[in-house]
Amino acid sequence: MKPILIVALVAAALLLVGCGSLGNTGLNLGGNPSRTYTYNSLPKTIDDLLELPGAAEMTDPYAVGALTVAALTRYGDSPRDCIAMLNYLKGPESVSTYETQFLRDRLQGKGYKPYSYFHGATPQNNYTPSKPYKITVSTNQYSFKTDSSGHEWCTVWVTSGGADNPREIKLRKKGSTGQWFLNEILCLSDIRTPANEDPWN
Repeated sequence: MKPILIVALVAAALLLVGCGSLGNTGLNLGGNPSRTYTYNSLPKTIDDLLELPGAAEMTDPYAVGALTVAALTRYGDSPRDCIAMLNYLKGPESVSTYETQFLRDRLQGKGYKPYSYFHGATPQNNYTPSKPYKITVSTNQYSFKTDSSGHEWCTVWVTSGGADNPREIKLRKKGSTGQWFLNEILCLSDIRTPANEDPWN
């Protein structure tokens, strides 16, 4: 390989790493695209949500995935506010009766689950994230799909400090606006018990 080409490739790699250090986008060690979002505080209302990156536009699927987890952190204190934010994130649809029951089954008494997706949260510290709050959202080669009807879908992945494997959030694109909206929350399976609730700790 010619020396000039090698230098160019190294420069390109450094540029990608530099972008990642800014907290917006980069490549993770597994080679899958990922973006990290930083929040000074987590949302309690739709107005709070709208102040977070990507919420007003809804054109960045990574941001919508991060916003979904941020909204879920509200469930423990106010299911009503949480569902109101999820309704916004779902765009043309709204949270169904089934989804409301699903959230209750998965989060009642386990409000720590959404917090576990933020950097620094582990079972040992009872899933207390570092501040400012940071969350990384990833995709892979299978994330973006178009079905037989021409509808576009995206699956993004988030990693819990209490689980071994990343979990999914499914999104759907609104063709007329180019916006991505929440379709299905698949990241609320059980995780490791926090230290303060572990009878064996």
